[in-house]
Amino acid sequence: MMGFVSSLLFWRRKSPMVPVVRLSGVIAARQSLGRRGLSLEGIEPQLKRAFSVKQAKAVVLLVNSPGGSPVQSAQIGNRIRQLAAQTNIPVIAFCEDVAASGGYWLAAAADEIFANPASVVGSIGVLSAGFGFDKLLARVGVDRRVYTAGDAKLTLDPFQSERDEDVARLKSLQNDIHDQFIAHIEARRGSRLKGDRKDLFNGEFWTGRRALDLGLVDGLGDYRQVIAGRFGDKTEFLMIEPKRKLLSLGGGGVSAHLTSSVLGDVATDVVERAYFARYGL
Repeated sequence: MMGFVSSLLFWRRKSPMVPVVRLSGVIAARQSLGRRGLSLEGIEPQLKRAFSVKQAKAVVLLVNSPGGSPVQSAQIGNRIRQLAAQTNIPVIAFCEDVAASGGYWLAAAADEIFANPASVVGSIGVLSAGFGFDKLLARVGVDRRVYTAGDAKLTLDPFQSERDEDVARLKSLQNDIHDQFIAHIEARRGSRLKGDRKDLFNGEFWTGRRALDLGLVDGLGDYRQVIAGRFGDKTEFLMIEPKRKLLSLGGGGVSAHLTSSVLGDVATDVVERAYFARYGL
């Protein structure tokens, strides 16, 4: 009888379960209808569902992001750590095409990081970019009239000549954010980091193979192979997908909303291509 019960319990035993959350796209503060990208508001429902899976062996993060907002990067990373601490579930990140800048910030929120040998990893730095139109205005004979209360309100105004004090103010802000980025990576990676600190944190990026040598990742491999090797071939992967939003027509009708959605997607594509192009992708 005991043998029968033992056999029954064996056959009722469930396969190991590992929820998988995809962190893909440019990291930005707002998500509109049809727009791809990452924000805490947009990704939190998937994270909460992943960490609520009973008896989950781990939560897998598939990271494919060239970065973006440092604030959203920090908020998403903090939320991952909060949920991991509450549930005592380990987190394993897998870098896909690119996990750079804010994308690497997200990967570093995991307990372990794996990458493909050809993944682009790193870019631990801060970037600001823009255009200057002051010479164009002068050429076409246009005067711009702006009135402010506060000497710094026109800092880095693109329609005025660049001022040294404005650039110094921006560099100070960038250095502050860069220090926060470095502190996050050192806190998460600790003694696993190898090489000179100056080289690791100068904004350079590397292949996954080189990132392994530098201690930025813990291993190379595909998430299915790595997880199956750790928890067994019968491990089941539960893909945590975002819930689809119903189309709200409002006053503009279907045509207006579809047009707006298409234009939004085109704009998003342009932004994403610019971000990914920085890494040769």
